[in-house]
Amino acid sequence: MKIYIITKLIPSSLLFLFFLPLLSSAARLLPSPSPTTEFIKAKCNTTKFPHLCITSLSSYAPSIGDSTIQMAHAALNVSLISARSTSATMTNLSTVGRLSAREAEAVSDCAEILADSVDGLRNSLKLMGRLSGREFGERIDDVRTWVSAALTDDTTCMDGFTGEAINGEVKRMVRGRVVTLAQLTTNALALINELAPLP
Repeated sequence: MKIYIITKLIPSSLLFLFFLPLLSSAARLLPSPSPTTEFIKAKCNTTKFPHLCITSLSSYAPSIGDSTIQMAHAALNVSLISARSTSATMTNLSTVGRLSAREAEAVSDCAEILADSVDGLRNSLKLMGRLSGREFGERIDDVRTWVSAALTDDTTCMDGFTGEAINGEVKRMVRGRVVTLAQLTTNALALINELAPLP
């Protein structure tokens, strides 16, 4: 009731001036985005899956700074972690006795394919740590080749789960994990291409 009476007696323009200092104080309490976070957002906006890029790399902000190379390195590391986790999931799933013969075969094949993907991403990550000098372009090409092959592996794995012979629940679980991995790898490849664009 008191607030109602005050707002009736005081013009709206004066109320605005009264609350303006409070609004300004509240605004100062909100954390402002750091230059590093803005750098990550700007670079992620050039990728195919920007939201996933930002959420997966934000925790790496201190090591990324404003370095495109460090950001590509971090993106590769995230992809490798996801590939290892997904490969382990496929290996464990292949031992489940409730799978049909067709499902067990698809899961086993996917586990082997993703193991190759892990190897390729691991090699890429090692080479990313040695980018310098006259061999920069050649090494970037090698990294690009390995990451592209890993992305192909992800697609090949998903192709094995098409058709009605695969249980819907198994298909959703596998494809959900592998699709995320493929998206992370796609983003990593985009950031690598920024280091040395394709001719």
